[in-house]
Parts: sequence; C-alpha cells; structure tokens
Amino acid sequence: MTGARSARFPFGLAALLGVWGLTRLALLLFVAKVYVFPGPDVTSDVSVIYHGWYEVLRHGSFPLNDVTWQYPPAAALAVLSPGLLPFLDYPHAFFVLAFVADLVAFGLLLYAGSRSGKTRRGAWVWVIGVPLLGPTVYARYDVMVTAVAVAALLAGARHPRVMGVLVGFGAMVKVWPVLLLVAAVRRRAWVWAAATAGAIAALFWMTMPGAFGFLTAQRDRGTEVESLGSLVFHVARHHGWNGRVLLNYGSVEFLGPYVDLVSTAALVLTSLAFGWLLLWRLCAKRFLTHTLADAAFVAVLMFTATSRVISPQYLVWLVGLAAVCLCFRASRMAVPAWLVLIACFVTVLEFPVWFADVVGSTPLGITLLVIRNGLLVIAALLAARVLWRGTVSEPARALPAQAARTKETLASS
Repeated sequence: MTGARSARFPFGLAALLGVWGLTRLALLLFVAKVYVFPGPDVTSDVSVIYHGWYEVLRHGSFPLNDVTWQYPPAAALAVLSPGLLPFLDYPHAFFVLAFVADLVAFGLLLYAGSRSGKTRRGAWVWVIGVPLLGPTVYARYDVMVTAVAVAALLAGARHPRVMGVLVGFGAMVKVWPVLLLVAAVRRRAWVWAAATAGAIAALFWMTMPGAFGFLTAQRDRGTEVESLGSLVFHVARHHGWNGRVLLNYGSVEFLGPYVDLVSTAALVLTSLAFGWLLLWRLCAKRFLTHTLADAAFVAVLMFTATSRVISPQYLVWLVGLAAVCLCFRASRMAVPAWLVLIACFVTVLEFPVWFADVVGSTPLGITLLVIRNGLLVIAALLAARVLWRGTVSEPARALPAQAARTKETLASS
C-alpha cells in the first residue's frame, strides 16, 4: 500500500466525519431512550449507581462501606463531572460529557492521522469500534479514561512529560492507564507519572475520607459471568454444578464450589502475562515511534483477556489503544486491531442483547462468550508475537531518516 493510499484509508475525510456523526447520533438517541436498544437498560448504572455516588461525593466523602465503589480516588471527578452542566439532569449531563470525551478522542486521532508518518486508519478504528459496543459506551465513564489514554500515547514520543502527567492522572481514575508506560524509555515519563499520581493521591487522602477503600473492596469477588474463566462454570452448570449466579460487587458473578480456584487461576494467568511483559522489556532492542503504542495495546489486551472480570466497557480501552497503534503507518497491529473490532460486535450481542442467555448459560450465551473471549485471547497472542518479533527477534532493518533520528533521540534521553 502506498503512502498516499494509506493516508486516505479507506475512504475520504467526508466519509469519516459522516460515519462518526451518524453513529454518535444513534448512540445519543439510544441512551436518551428515544429509541430502545434491545436487552436490559444499560443506562441504569448512570441514573441509579453513578447518581447515588454523586450525591455522596459532592458532600466531601467517598461512598464508605459501599462495595460497588471499586475505583481510585480521581474517579470521583468523572462521577462529579455532570455537575458542570447544571441545566441538565444528571443522566443526560453524563451522556453529553461521554459524547464530548468520544469527540476529543476522535479529534486527537484525526489530527494525528494527518501528520507525517501517520495514517487515518486509527481514526477509522475509533469511528467503527465505539458504536459496535452499543449505548454502553456512553453509559460508563470508561470512554473518558480512554480519551486520556489516547492523548497520553499520542504525546508520548515527543512530549514525555505530558504523557507522564496524563498517565498519572489516568491511573488515578481507573488504574489500567499505568500500563501505557510499559515501553516508555524516557525517564521523564515515569517521573512525571509518579509525581502526578502521588500528588492526586495525597490531595484526596487529605481532603476526602475513604479515598483508598477501593484497595480492599474486591477481596471477596467471584468470577464474573462474561470472563474467560466463567466458561468453566457455564459448561459445568449443564453437568450438575450447584453454584449460583448473583449480582455481587456490582456485576453478575458465579459464586459457589471451585469459584475461588478459577479466580486464582485467572490471577495466575494475569501474573504470567505481566511476567512476559517484563521479559519483553528486558529483551527488547529496538524502540521505534510506534513501539510505545504497540506495547501498551499488548499489555492491556493481556490484562483484559486474563481478568476474572471482563465488562463490556473494557473493550473501549482496547478500541482506543488499537486506534492509536494504527495511526502509525509502520505499526503491524492491524490484524489484532480488527480482531478487537469483531470482538466488540460479539460483545454487544452478549451484552445487552442476549445477556439473559449468558446469565442462563444457554447454548447461545455460551457460544457468544466462547467467540468473544476466544477473539481476545487470539488477538493478545498475535499482538504479543508481533511485538516480540518487531523489537526482539527480527534483525534491524534500514530505517528512514526520520525514524532513525527519532531512535537516536530516544536512545540519548
């Protein structure tokens, strides 16, 4: 594919803007309930749970003794943010702010795609991937965190301090953005991330009671019904397993015999994934402009696929990181990125469309989970292989002048 054709991939700018506008209008109509999306109401988390937290947080305290509050202290900012729009009720203000976060991420990707060495493929991944997840995207604050992560990765190569600040802030909102640092070679990014996270943590610790209750809030969790490990129990229910499916810690989980064992196995898998990332980091020899985004995508893919909880909104993270990867013309993450997009479509089918089948462990529900979780596992393995081959095992190739200068700059930092 030539550079000129890649820059126009797959259609023109007008088509890109048009598809974004139409799909986002559809999402807004669904969350506003002008049209009813199939399945259970996904907006109840905003109108009931988030709004309830808002009423507590605005009086200067975290939700004490509420096990559903499982987030770092800066998550309070996302929950409180609808107060910036007092002319709207809480749910509609939240949906508008989620839409704005979506727009910011899209704008950043579109701008990045117009720069030298970049392509609009990344913007297309975001435009397509977000609506594939349905109205859940605008009914959770994950799209806001993802916009911060997109900004951090796009700033990473040229502005490590900016990246560090954004990563530190993002980690204090929902932890996972700390994984963006896995390939950061500039010390300033780590220092500014640590300083930002530390400052935010100290501020909340001094001003609001219960800021760090989230650290122990999930100690007795089961295995969430959409996770990879849940497949054991979905099948076991058809062979006499006598456990239960209950709403626990804010999600629908399996509870009963052997759940602790499977949950522990999931933690072991996650630990092994992080061990592989550490090994990669020690062995990596080549860090190009796209390596930062590629490694972050791999890290979050591994975390998501092996987690004992895979909520639908987690896919928003992957769409954002995949989009940043494909902004770089030299990135080889196209296949894992498209697998993630397919997984998004299957995800909206298992939640909310046929979530009753998932909870009931029907053949349809099990099939959807096998496909979705299988796609995530395959994407993680392929992406890890691409990252390893591109930075460790393949011989160094002749670099264009611009890439060579970037490499020298990174090495000298």
